Amino acid sequence: MEQTNPTGTIEAVDRIRAAVSYCLGLLRDAAFWGLAMAASALVALYLRNGLLTSHLAALVLVYFLGGALSWLVTVPFARRFAGHRPPTARFAAFFLALSIGTVAITAFLFAMDYRWFYARWHAPFGSLVWIFQFLFTSASAVYQFAVLGFTLFLPIGLLCLIAASVYLTRHMR
Repeated sequence: MEQTNPTGTIEAVDRIRAAVSYCLGLLRDAAFWGLAMAASALVALYLRNGLLTSHLAALVLVYFLGGALSWLVTVPFARRFAGHRPPTARFAAFFLALSIGTVAITAFLFAMDYRWFYARWHAPFGSLVWIFQFLFTSASAVYQFAVLGFTLFLPIGLLCLIAASVYLTRHMR
């Protein structure tokens, strides 16, 4: 007759609870980071032109999703490499990962939105012409984001980046 191991079952349940808690915390923090990046874009647009843009909702959504998705990707990655390093190295890892990840994912989303707009004038999917059109449209969108969109991170986003890096450095598991 086999015996069940109640200690093993309790350990498994504790591991599942810890994993669920970690994932929920990661999603919560991703939402906060997305809100911070959307707020940064809103403040920058307000300071630049008083929110006078016809695409305000789309811009806020792109910055929110860029921030939230980047948090979900870069924070576990940075935690993996920050490990048991000194606090200054952990801060640098989180600062670098969040800054590069947030800009890259937001630029990617901007490029896909740009591509979606111009898709109606492009060649059929999969053709050689379509591939060139896709690459050059995406490249021009990323360039346009680098010139115009990157500045929407600067008034508030840099302060949020520093605060988030300090928070992650202090609360790393």
